[in-house]
Amino acid sequence: MADVNFTFVTEFILMGLTDHEELKVFLFILFLLIYVISLVGNSGMFLLIYITPKLHTPMYHFLGSLSFVDTWYSSVFAPIMLMNFFVEKETISLSACIAQYILFALLVTTEGFLLAAMAYDHYMAIIHPLVYTVVMTKMVCVGLVLCSFLGGLINSLTLITGLMKLSFCGPNVINHFFCDLPPLLKLSCSDASMNELLLLIFSGVIAITTLLTVVVSYLFIVVAILRICSAAGKRKAFSTCAFHLTAVTLFYGSVSFSYIQPSSQYSLEQENVVSVFYTLVVPMLNPLIYSLRIKEVKDAVKKTMEMKCFSC
Repeated sequence: MADVNFTFVTEFILMGLTDHEELKVFLFILFLLIYVISLVGNSGMFLLIYITPKLHTPMYHFLGSLSFVDTWYSSVFAPIMLMNFFVEKETISLSACIAQYILFALLVTTEGFLLAAMAYDHYMAIIHPLVYTVVMTKMVCVGLVLCSFLGGLINSLTLITGLMKLSFCGPNVINHFFCDLPPLLKLSCSDASMNELLLLIFSGVIAITTLLTVVVSYLFIVVAILRICSAAGKRKAFSTCAFHLTAVTLFYGSVSFSYIQPSSQYSLEQENVVSVFYTLVVPMLNPLIYSLRIKEVKDAVKKTMEMKCFSC
C-alpha cells in the first residue's frame, strides 16, 4: 500500500479586513481609536464602580461585571488586528488561534448571559420595587455573574474540545481577521459536520434562552411603564431601559447573524463586516450607553475628579 503523506498545518494566515494598502492606515487609526475608547471606558467604569460605595448596588454590580468582560473581550482581537495592518504576512500559530477562539467563545457567551441578567434586574427594579432589595441581594447578584461565566466556560470548552479533534492538513488561509470557528471548520480535512451541529445547537440555545429572558422582561417593563402616571417617571424608566435595549439589539443582532444560520448560507465577506460590530464596536459603546447617561455615575466621576484636583 502506498504511503500517503500529510503536511499538518502549524500556522494560519489571516486575510484581515482589506487588501487595499490605502485603506490600512485609515482602518488602523479608526480601530486604534475604538480600542482605546473601549479600554479606557470599560476599565475606568469597572474601577469607578469598585471604589465608589454609592455604586455598590445590584445594577452597578452587573454593569461592573460587564465592563470587566468587555475590557478583556476587545483585547482578544484588537492588538493582533492592529499589528497585522503593517505586516506583510498576517500569520498566527495553531495554538494561538485555538487560544484566541477559547477566549472569544468564553467572553461572548458570558456577555450574552450578563445582558440577560441585567434585563432581569431592570424587571425586578421596575415591576417589583418593594421587594427588589430583598430579592436582588449581593449573593444573588454574585451567583448570577458566576453562572454567566460558568455558561461561557461550558460553551467554550464544548466547542473547543470538538475543534481539537479535527485535523488541518490542507489550505491554511482564514478569510477573517481573527480565528473564528466557522472559517476554521471549512479548512479542516476531517469531517466537521458534528462540530457545525454543535455550534448551531449551542449558539441557538444560548441565544434563544438569553434573548427570550430579555424580551419577556421588557414586555412586562413596557406594560408597567405605560401605567406610570408621572411623565417624569415614564421618561426616567424609558431612558434607563432604552440604552440597555440598544446594546442588546446590537449585540444579539450581529452575533445571531453570524452563528444561527446554516453553513450553506454562510458568507465570510459578510461575517468580516458583522464581526467588527460585536468584537470592537459593542464593547466600546457599552460604557457610553449604559453609564454616561446615568446620574449616579456622572456624580461619581465628578466627585472623583474634584478629589483629584483638590489633592493636586
